[in-house]
Amino acid sequence: MGSLGRCLAQSLLRGQPGPSRLPGPRCYGSAPPELQEKTLVLVKPDAVQRRLVGNVIQRFERRGFKLVAMKLLQVWEGYNVVRSTRAMVGDTDSAAAAAGTIRGDFSMHVSRNVVHASDSVETARREIGFWFQRDELVAWESGDRDYTYGP
Repeated sequence: MGSLGRCLAQSLLRGQPGPSRLPGPRCYGSAPPELQEKTLVLVKPDAVQRRLVGNVIQRFERRGFKLVAMKLLQVWEGYNVVRSTRAMVGDTDSAAAAAGTIRGDFSMHVSRNVVHASDSVETARREIGFWFQRDELVAWESGDRDYTYGP
């Protein structure tokens, strides 16, 4: 399996039951910058009221994504982050959301489904630009990644 395939597999396995590591380099060291994406995640009022903000953030941190901006809105960055986020968040309809997804575990109704997440890289760019100025996004340095996530 090539490094990009391994990176995708690691991304999809993080936060899932069972082993979450595949042999080989970590995604942050192996994914070129042009493959890094950003996505916008909004923790909705029902999640704030139910004190689920930390649970939502923890799911992304466990996946290894980098929180690069937050105003009770979060911008996460990482390889294949949009697709992975959609999988982590689950179906918009809470009745159809799989157990283990954010909506499957915490959503009560389609109108109170805990989070919003961008559905594409293009949508994410537009949504991020609406809420954040460029200088409000944290630019992680490679040294920061190595120190924070290890080799």
